[in-house]
Amino acid sequence: MFNSFGNIVRLTTFGESHGKGIGGVLDGFPAGIRIDTDFVQQELDRRRPGQSALTTSRKEGDKVEFLSGIFEGKSTGHPIGFVVWNENQHPGDYDNLREVYRPSHADYTYTVKYGLRDHRGGGRSSARETISRVVGGALAKLALNQLGIHITAYTSQVGPIRLEKEYTAYDFSAIESNPVRCPDPEKTREMEAYILKVKEAGDTIGGVITCVIRGCPIGLGEPAFGKLHAALGQAMLSINAAKAFEYGDGFQGLERKGSEQNDIFCNRNGRIMTRTNHSGGIQGGISNGEDIYFWVGFKPIATLLMEQPTVDSQGMETTVKARGRHDPCALPRAVPIVEAMAALTLLDYYLIDRTTQL
Repeated sequence: MFNSFGNIVRLTTFGESHGKGIGGVLDGFPAGIRIDTDFVQQELDRRRPGQSALTTSRKEGDKVEFLSGIFEGKSTGHPIGFVVWNENQHPGDYDNLREVYRPSHADYTYTVKYGLRDHRGGGRSSARETISRVVGGALAKLALNQLGIHITAYTSQVGPIRLEKEYTAYDFSAIESNPVRCPDPEKTREMEAYILKVKEAGDTIGGVITCVIRGCPIGLGEPAFGKLHAALGQAMLSINAAKAFEYGDGFQGLERKGSEQNDIFCNRNGRIMTRTNHSGGIQGGISNGEDIYFWVGFKPIATLLMEQPTVDSQGMETTVKARGRHDPCALPRAVPIVEAMAALTLLDYYLIDRTTQL
């Protein structure tokens, strides 16, 4: 299985949803970076279950324990090992799923590929694996912050409710003030009410997360098979329930003429910049110094608290109804995951860029 992500900075994750724990090893991380463990835990707290009525009621402390690679508060340059122990496991909630395939889950494909599956919450295919990504991403953020690179994500659409303004119009400090993680107070109330309505019906809903990267230097990415936007797309689409990736003006720009879409260069106080940023901060696969912005579309979570038709492992038609504690919407808890994967990608490509110049 492909359990590692990255080139120079490489995160390898391990663990299952209802196993003893989830963890990882971050290799290639630069030495001498001050590691703020409180910040790492804060990022995990943003992802953990049980935050509000909008998320699963599963109660997990999700406390990270570092095993190696940190000495006297700084990274040593050696592999950083860590683990988060699972504390609130209810594997019995999944006993009725042992022989049936849940619609739109990995149950069937996983079984055919490996000949067996861990039916307890999806095992390795569970979104609980993203704990390791958030820890690795938090460490990457600490390194990027020293370079003046900052990454912010927020919920910009839930079902039919979407933000109408560009990201530049919003105050990002408002994102963490509400359980939806949306910077627009009015839209936040609509989104929250909609999620609760869907949850009450035993259903789920999807939406979109917007991510903005500021302070990215010019030159990250390669012109052929290492395009920065392709790397970001791969990172985002590796997240559970992610179904779409769009950067810059994306599909909106297809209706414009080239004369309307081109970003014109200008000299601004001795610095070459662009008057507009339709390219989303990336041109020719390489960062150009402008803000990088993109969207990640998430499908409705496939686990529903309602009865659905399916088949069992023998191909016999049956029905299935999930039990236990599940999110009605992935978006609030996916915001820090999007940021984490963006941070891992940016740090990796920053270090790749350093190796191309002697």
